[in-house]
Amino acid sequence: MVSFKEFWTKKTLLGLGLGQFLSLLITSTGFSSSELARKGINAPTSQSFFNYVLLAIVYGSLMLYRRQPLKAKWYYYLILGLIDVEGNFLVVKAYQYTSLTSVMLLDCWTIPCVMFLTWIFLKTKYRYKKITGVVVCVAGLVTVIFSDVHAGDRGSGSSPRKGDALVIAGATLYAVSNVSEEFLVKKADRIELMAFLGLFGGIISAIQISILERKELQSIHWSAGAALPFFGYALAMFLFYSFVPILLKTNGATMLNLSLLTSDMWAVLIRIGAYHEKVDWLYFIAFAAVAVGLIIYSGGDKDDDQPCAEIVDEEALGNKDFEDEASCSQRTAGGSSKTRDASKHESATSGIGENLLLENKNEGYDDALGKKS
Repeated sequence: MVSFKEFWTKKTLLGLGLGQFLSLLITSTGFSSSELARKGINAPTSQSFFNYVLLAIVYGSLMLYRRQPLKAKWYYYLILGLIDVEGNFLVVKAYQYTSLTSVMLLDCWTIPCVMFLTWIFLKTKYRYKKITGVVVCVAGLVTVIFSDVHAGDRGSGSSPRKGDALVIAGATLYAVSNVSEEFLVKKADRIELMAFLGLFGGIISAIQISILERKELQSIHWSAGAALPFFGYALAMFLFYSFVPILLKTNGATMLNLSLLTSDMWAVLIRIGAYHEKVDWLYFIAFAAVAVGLIIYSGGDKDDDQPCAEIVDEEALGNKDFEDEASCSQRTAGGSSKTRDASKHESATSGIGENLLLENKNEGYDDALGKKS
């Protein structure tokens, strides 16, 4: 049984605080996109553009300062930038058609997609607890879609089913992006990844803006009410991209997933408090299902994977100790045999020396007797 003092450590407090900070960042991006949609501003690519610009400036400057050669091919980052831009475009576009809560919950579709892609391409193995958690999450996602159909026009957006489809498509692209980032982080490093993601993401976003959103940007009547959520989204996304690796390093992916789970609760509170909207009762069932599924999924590492790893480590350690003892005994046996050989050699040498001394003494004694006679 772990005591309260052992649990309430500095590392745990840092993980909880940083996790909730990231959760609020995700919630703020959803709030900003929903607020822009309410004001009639439909420029999803433009919202993400400034995030990529910030990533390129900050992490690109660090890359130039380090002056290290590239650890991965540049076209890998180009493909990743395209996938990431379109994923953000689809999810932000979904706020035009469905509710904030639906987008936040349906984003969890990324988890089963990530599991499938890592199983296929990265050969990652998953245990039954993780699979059970994914099944429960998917059941919650189905409940969200059914809730939007059931709620009708009760503040769920102009076309909830279309919005839900856009979110699921964007979440699928997020999964491809996450798996690609995992591969590139292992092959390259975080600063190089963020710098090129910002560079190519910004270029692709600029091209897409010039084609799809140029007229939309010209028609926007810029004011404080429009500019604040617009640039607030970009800043929140930049901070989220930057701080996620810190939480992964200090507390792991389980703490990250459980922390981001609370973003759905923040979204419901914002919807009730700020928008004064009615939340369909099926949302709470969906939220409970997603929460339970994520807890089961996150707990799979602790309950299943780690004990197996510890057993393997103990067996390997035992084999290593056994081999060390065997080699030690062999060295001891070899050393003792060498000692016995050396002692035999010394005894033989000492015996020969004693015989020579006796012979010399006898010769000296005979010479003395001869002289006397």
